[in-house]
Amino acid sequence: MSRIASIFRKRKHKALITYVTVGYPSVEATLEVVPLLAESGCDLVELGIPFSDPLADGATIQKASFQALENGVTPQLCLEVADKLHRQLDIPLVFMSYYNPVLSYGLDRFCRDSASAGVSGQIIPDLPPEEGGQLEAIGGKQGLDTIYLLAPTSTEERIRLVAERSEGFIYLVSVTGVTGARDRLPPDLAAFVARVRKFTDKPLCLGFGIATPRQAARVARMADGVIVGSRIIQLMEADRSLAEVAGFTRKLRRAIDSL
Repeated sequence: MSRIASIFRKRKHKALITYVTVGYPSVEATLEVVPLLAESGCDLVELGIPFSDPLADGATIQKASFQALENGVTPQLCLEVADKLHRQLDIPLVFMSYYNPVLSYGLDRFCRDSASAGVSGQIIPDLPPEEGGQLEAIGGKQGLDTIYLLAPTSTEERIRLVAERSEGFIYLVSVTGVTGARDRLPPDLAAFVARVRKFTDKPLCLGFGIATPRQAARVARMADGVIVGSRIIQLMEADRSLAEVAGFTRKLRRAIDSL
């Protein structure tokens, strides 16, 4: 069983997954906030590798990626950050990147170096499963889970394919759009989750738009995990002491556990 899969084996436990962009607002902030997220109740943290054309991301993460690139953050530096964090933490770390930086780095080298840095998986939003076989195979040899995404518009054929190929968990996108904190979530989320459930017993984690503990609790009622990214980035920008991030994360944990 992979480290990622193991977080879903706890009885009646719903996973809390958070996202940060490596190097935003600084590398030092990343090294500080990830342990804080773990201490506050996160089961897994996604480490975003900044990219100049983050097509799946909204304004908040686009801005964070731009600032990180301005700070000189590279895939190599992300690997160094992951290695430092891995040595401190018990929770899994997952890289979230676009395919271009991974391909430029070299698939074999990226997977090997990711595993050496203690990373447990990889999420590549612009890599469809039809084209992901090579990265899956290379990553699998290094013990990395390749996690695919499904959207509310995904066809039955695509759901079957992702259900077969995704490892660790399946990332469900709540909306047909980009990342970003939202005031409300779509009303048909339960139907979407139920549609995917018909094809797999793998963990289903839902993200894109979750911004409040109440929304997190709603998602946890229907899915195996809750993913929060943009709101974490916003709070890091608003309060550089990270006290608001810690408080918000604890509220998310309590809301999910209250079910």
